Amino acid sequence: MDLTTNKVEITSQNHGFCVDIDSLSNSDISVTHINLNDKTVEGIRHNTHPAFSVQYHPESSPGPHDSEYLFDRFIELICEYKNKSS
Repeated sequence: MDLTTNKVEITSQNHGFCVDIDSLSNSDISVTHINLNDKTVEGIRHNTHPAFSVQYHPESSPGPHDSEYLFDRFIELICEYKNKSS
């Protein structure tokens, strides 16, 4: 689930490691996505730098395209950063 929109996405969980959510409490990192099955961290973003990531493959095909918006979000982040740097 994307915690910024409360939108639920269908993705495949195929990882053996995950971020310990408690390790982020005193950092500049925010959790953006969680797995609704086991409450593991599926996405994070940096609060002051233009960076984010997810723990799944939004580009995978065939299959659901629920997370295609992440590419738009990425392009927006690049444009915002580029405009601030100019």
